[in-house]
Amino acid sequence: MRIAVMLFVLFTLFSDNTFAQDYTQWHLPDGAKARLGKGWLSAIAYSPEGTHLAVAGSIGIWIYDAHTGEELGLLTGHTRSVESIAYSPDGNTLASGSRDKTIRLWDVTMGEHKRTLTGHTGRVNSVSFSPDGATLASGGWDDTVRLWDANTGTLLRTLTGHTGGVYSVSFSRDGATLASGGWDDTVRLWDANTGTLLRTLTGHTGGVYSVSFSPDGTTLGVGCVDDTVRLWDANAGTLLHTLTGHAWAVFSVSFSPDGATLASGGWEGTVRLWDANTGTPLHTLTGHMDSIFSVSFNPNGATLASGSSTDTVRLWDANAGTLLHTLTGHTRDVFSVAYSPDGNTLASGSADRTIRLWDANTGAPLRTLTGHTNWVSSVSFSPDGATLASGGWKGTVLLWDANTGTPLRTLTTHPWTVFSVSFSPDGTTLASGSSADTVRLWDADTGTPLRTLTGHTDSVSSVSFSPDGATLASGSWDGTVLLWDVNTGALRHTLTGHTHWVNSVSFSRDGATLASGSEDDTVRLWDVKTGTLLRTLTGHPWTVSSVSFSRDGATLASGSWDGTVLLWELTPTTPTHTPQQVRGDVTGDGMVNIQDLEFVATRLGQTGQNDADTNGDGVVNIQDLVLVAGAFGNAAAAPSYHPQALARLTTTEVEEWLTQAQEMALTDPAYLRGIATLEQLLSALTPKETVLLANYPNPFNPETWIPYHLAHAADVQVTVYDTKGAVVRRLDLGYQPVGYYTDRSKAAYWNGRNDSGELVASGVYFYQLRVASSRSIGTGDYASLRQMVILK
Repeated sequence: MRIAVMLFVLFTLFSDNTFAQDYTQWHLPDGAKARLGKGWLSAIAYSPEGTHLAVAGSIGIWIYDAHTGEELGLLTGHTRSVESIAYSPDGNTLASGSRDKTIRLWDVTMGEHKRTLTGHTGRVNSVSFSPDGATLASGGWDDTVRLWDANTGTLLRTLTGHTGGVYSVSFSRDGATLASGGWDDTVRLWDANTGTLLRTLTGHTGGVYSVSFSPDGTTLGVGCVDDTVRLWDANAGTLLHTLTGHAWAVFSVSFSPDGATLASGGWEGTVRLWDANTGTPLHTLTGHMDSIFSVSFNPNGATLASGSSTDTVRLWDANAGTLLHTLTGHTRDVFSVAYSPDGNTLASGSADRTIRLWDANTGAPLRTLTGHTNWVSSVSFSPDGATLASGGWKGTVLLWDANTGTPLRTLTTHPWTVFSVSFSPDGTTLASGSSADTVRLWDADTGTPLRTLTGHTDSVSSVSFSPDGATLASGSWDGTVLLWDVNTGALRHTLTGHTHWVNSVSFSRDGATLASGSEDDTVRLWDVKTGTLLRTLTGHPWTVSSVSFSRDGATLASGSWDGTVLLWELTPTTPTHTPQQVRGDVTGDGMVNIQDLEFVATRLGQTGQNDADTNGDGVVNIQDLVLVAGAFGNAAAAPSYHPQALARLTTTEVEEWLTQAQEMALTDPAYLRGIATLEQLLSALTPKETVLLANYPNPFNPETWIPYHLAHAADVQVTVYDTKGAVVRRLDLGYQPVGYYTDRSKAAYWNGRNDSGELVASGVYFYQLRVASSRSIGTGDYASLRQMVILK
């Protein structure tokens, strides 16, 4: 369903180039002329009088008329997604907590930002006003609860004690008690005036996602990762009822205003209504296509709102359990869409393992193609529209009869996931890019492999032919775009500048310009002939997953993991910099950066004519490497210490370079600059703290990589747990030096199997990093836990 919503707005986009002054044009970044889609959502809240509904998510906070569903406003300003929202009791102020680690207070009447509260060192998962509106509580990923003066924004006190991220905070109706639920499997009750810990509720066997007091303050409802809802006596701290029925984690709980009913939203996509006194199930509300992250009663108790992470907000009759209204437009990542050459059909590839064909003029579904055994990551029509190619997460490329949906053939020589497929303009060649770091060219008629292009150092996420078919562009997780000669397979240009994975590449209709979208949230435009950067477009707060030019070349569409598509007005562009021939640019790309340093390092000891011999003495040695490092500050671009480059280097090799350079007692200023640069690089290669990062991909099937930073040399162990806390797999990585273990060659790898070698089932799992500098993992100097999902 979420794909259908996005496709409908895409159809609207390309069938009409005029836009009314509506919500598609609210708060656009510079250079954009419209936004399609409202982004994915994470939290919903009714205003105290019940007339407005606030919906928070990836691009900001949408305000709706609660009765008609009409969009009234959009509040933007956070630099990352909004995770939580709460109205003040008088309804005049809205608080929002974000992944950008800040809290913002908004004047609801004027739609203006009032102030920003800073102090949390991790994302802010929950915000809640005290009943008198004087105090704001916030719960953060930094394991703390913070209390703020809601009028001045002054921090009043910080409550510590949780040993895992705090997901939810809630005041009792009299304001005397504050409840907090954490990833440490506990609920803590605090004296809201003094910050004293009153009691800790234990017994949950997983992280606590949501806490909510009954209106009379006597009962506390708790939603937990262990699939349960628990009702506690808030005064005595005793367990009253354990409510079961959700298939997986319960993300949100909320009492009706009269306290008679409790609503809960679950991972499996259902909303459940319970008798709050007896724990008896009343209704199960179905229809959402994804996890329910938020439920909220209207203040009159007649209506319940529920928000799914990836599709819609639904309004229900709270007594009958029947659906009243659906607020559409909220979407999430779109894996791949492609128009047929005649523009009448649109194909989409989805996580549900299917390809769907749509009538592009009416938005009506035409047919569903099944055959992939996992996510469909890419779709592409042949130039004559007769054949559709699709790439999937099992390393296969399928070719289909686009008119009948009949499978034609399967290409299976890719060892891993196929992220992108593209036909040449004459339809004779098919290109595919995969997680094996390669591009493959196929005979589109016979399926015979023609050529394998190697050069990327990480997964190839996107491939695209130029309009004349002579050039192929490939974008990769190594942060580069490569331009290839299709006939010879020779590499023409390496485009660098993105600071993270490149997810999508697309040529303009005249072939002069290439667009690339990246994990660094930017779109970049390149001159294809020279490989120079023309323009950088910023505005998405999340990964840019797809880019595409309009037929006339006047508009560029960019799709993002924030669930929106931005339309950019393209004007004549000029290069943002003119490449200069500078000393140290041994790769010839107009820049002196990490790539040039690596180029020289791999040729140390070579003699004779060599591009790496920067001082021309006939041998490549440490002096050449130091000269390149010294040229960083004088080059056409600033030095690039982006994550991929840092992940490829090690502190050991940079320390060795420094030692050799210092032993030579070099006095020339160019060499001294180089030594200083190497010292800065060594510092950049040394993380300030040990950190466990998000695994990728996530969700995944069947494999994933777990990245981390290591601030000191240590024994390293990664342990995977199920939702009950049982050990699924231990990865003993041994004693490792300081560094960034983020790319696939260094990150921990899990193949989705348990310690017995059996593939584990779909579901939520947790992974923990433990390090010990004493060469003993027993206790560990550092431990951190994160969540991941397997979908099959």
